[in-house]
Amino acid sequence: MSRSTSSRQGNDMSRPSPTVSPEFAQLVAQQHQQLRSFIRMLGVAPDWVDDLAQEALLIAWREQNTYDRQRDPGKWLRGIARNLVRNEIRKRARQERILHNGLAELLVNASEVSTHPESWSECHVPILRDCVEQLAPKSRELVSGRYADGWKAADLADHFNMTAASVRQALARIRVQLKRCIEIHTAEV
Repeated sequence: MSRSTSSRQGNDMSRPSPTVSPEFAQLVAQQHQQLRSFIRMLGVAPDWVDDLAQEALLIAWREQNTYDRQRDPGKWLRGIARNLVRNEIRKRARQERILHNGLAELLVNASEVSTHPESWSECHVPILRDCVEQLAPKSRELVSGRYADGWKAADLADHFNMTAASVRQALARIRVQLKRCIEIHTAEV
């Protein structure tokens, strides 16, 4: 055997292979589906639920020695997942510059004022925020879910126990309501 082959094998052997205890395997089997559901309930896009669940389980595996066996394991895993989602929200918040990106884009495109786009957005984005805050709570949640969180109509329908068509119709009505609110506020200025 050549020296490079044996040294490579030696390096692989020197690192302990990760082992999963039967207790941890049982925890994963018992909690995985509930963890995925919890993560989805937090508003995570369906395509990312499995990734975040897997990341939460990986963190739990790494931290299993610090886990207090007297605690509810589901609550422990949900806490890890909640912190992961919070971190994702913080990352996204650092990347976002406008509160309701989709609505702002819609309003910019619908605007008849094209000569001073900077002054238009400086004036209208705060008004848009005020108008969104004046919406009924459910309407505000629909707008936030669609434009701030990027949920599709089908996701919102599941969350609000509505049909996708009724979500789209509600959002269309809300956009008209927001447009009127902005027009009223800009007429006052």
